[in-house]
Amino acid sequence: MAPSLSIVWNPSEGIDLGFFVIRYYSLMFVIAFGLGWYIMKRIFENENESLEKLDSLFIWTVLATLLGARLGHVFFYDWEYYRNHLSEILLPFRFEPHFEFTGFQGLASHGAAIAIIVAMYYFSKNVMNRPLLWVLDRVVIPVASGAIFVRIGNFFNSEIVGKETTSSFGIQFIRDHFSARDAMAKTQITSPKEAYHAIANNPQFAELLQQVPAKHPAQLYESFCYIFVFAILFFLYWKTNVKEKSGFLFGLFLVLLWSVRFVVEYVKESQGGFEEALGLLSTGQWLSIPFILVGLYFIFNAEKPIEV
Repeated sequence: MAPSLSIVWNPSEGIDLGFFVIRYYSLMFVIAFGLGWYIMKRIFENENESLEKLDSLFIWTVLATLLGARLGHVFFYDWEYYRNHLSEILLPFRFEPHFEFTGFQGLASHGAAIAIIVAMYYFSKNVMNRPLLWVLDRVVIPVASGAIFVRIGNFFNSEIVGKETTSSFGIQFIRDHFSARDAMAKTQITSPKEAYHAIANNPQFAELLQQVPAKHPAQLYESFCYIFVFAILFFLYWKTNVKEKSGFLFGLFLVLLWSVRFVVEYVKESQGGFEEALGLLSTGQWLSIPFILVGLYFIFNAEKPIEV
């Protein structure tokens, strides 16, 4: 049973303009990329770099983020399914057990991180004509700010939720507990939106609401911590000379961001993947460890110029 102080979370899907609905999840990505572009514009101006290169950087970063995150989810978390449904990897719908428009559900931040590093290698060599670590030391600042909003988007989507809790931090994620089909079947209401609203607010369905356990808002825990990751990187770039130490900011980003991810995983529900095969830690934690170790390497070797 959920604690009496728990919040019932059943947000609307987005901002309804009448002819179009701007989904909050998509809006958070737009804000993340838009703010990231603005931050990099300030950095380019500070470094006397051409803003024409910024447009190319923006395109490469967006493509790498989305494609890498998608492929990361496929290969790290759900390969058993996608190995038999290859067409669904890059298509916004599925065919089994019935045709359904799904959008691009399933994005993994570890995959996005790998893809961004690969894209920045190409960008640094062919567009920027700067060392890879020079680019990475700067691009991690807007990436850290973007992570804040992506997790807020996950919160609006009621996904990547935490484990059950009886603490006052618990939130009842109705859309996580009941699928749209289940909500309509149990309430006999044909509209998913109205069915969820009835479960959340209609006393007639109080028993259904009681079935929804309170869970940690793991998305908000991560988002809150990422604010500090961004603030630290932002401060160090603008107020100190550490940006002159090749690889330091990049390494610090890897250590801070993936350490946050590692810790929050302890209160997060399993996302699947290969954790059952390895045991002890979650898939997200296993994937975070290499990033943290690489980050430590760059931090402790930042004084030395690194040839790339």
